[in-house]
Amino acid sequence: MNDLVLSAATAWEIAIKHANGQLELPDHPEAYVALRMGLDDLDPLPIELSHALRAGTLPPIHRDPFDRLLVAQSQLEELPILTPDPNIARYRVSVIW
Repeated sequence: MNDLVLSAATAWEIAIKHANGQLELPDHPEAYVALRMGLDDLDPLPIELSHALRAGTLPPIHRDPFDRLLVAQSQLEELPILTPDPNIARYRVSVIW
């Protein structure tokens, strides 16, 4: 079985989009993310200094800071990214979708 992780960057983006009214959730983000992590058996992936520094050095293929952070985490942790965004695949990462 594969280990599945949820980046802190994803949780951060969920919280921001929910607060801005761009994302409807059945509960507050704190409760919803915790519930989904338990149901889907996800491990948290914290944002490390190395991730932030790598995100800042990536080519400007993608301007979204959350996506750039996810790319950096994928590269440094050697993890694939689950996304439908075709721009992510332009980086040197493994993309699932």
